Amino acid sequence: QVQLVESGGGWVQAGGSLRLSCATSGLTFSLYDMGWFRQAPGKEREFVSGITWSGARTTYADSVKGRFTISRDYAKNTVYLQMNSLKPDDTAVYYCAAGLRGRPGEYNYWGRGTQVTVSS
Repeated sequence: QVQLVESGGGWVQAGGSLRLSCATSGLTFSLYDMGWFRQAPGKEREFVSGITWSGARTTYADSVKGRFTISRDYAKNTVYLQMNSLKPDDTAVYYCAAGLRGRPGEYNYWGRGTQVTVSS
C-alpha cells in the first residue's frame, strides 16, 4: 500500500520559514518524480515545486522561485520543501505527490496534506 505522509506545517509569521517533509512508503522511491502542490481556501490546487526521480532537475512556480527549495533523501524515501521568506499568500494546505518517472506532470499518488498558515 502506497502512503505519502506530509508533516512540518504550522503557523508562522510573514518572513519566517518552515520545512515540509513527505515520507513515502510502499513504492520504489527512486523511480518516482515528486511534487508539492497547494490549495488555498476558495482556490484551485496549484503546482508549487517538483523534482525528478534522479534529483537532477527541479522546477518551481514563479510565485515561489528564490524562496522555496525542494530536495529528496533516497535513504529516507522522503522529499522536502524548504520554505523561506513566507508570505500570507503562501497560506494553504500543502500536498505532496508521486508520479512514475517518464510521465512528466502525471501524479499517481497523493498525501493528505499539511496546513501552512502565514500571518501578516
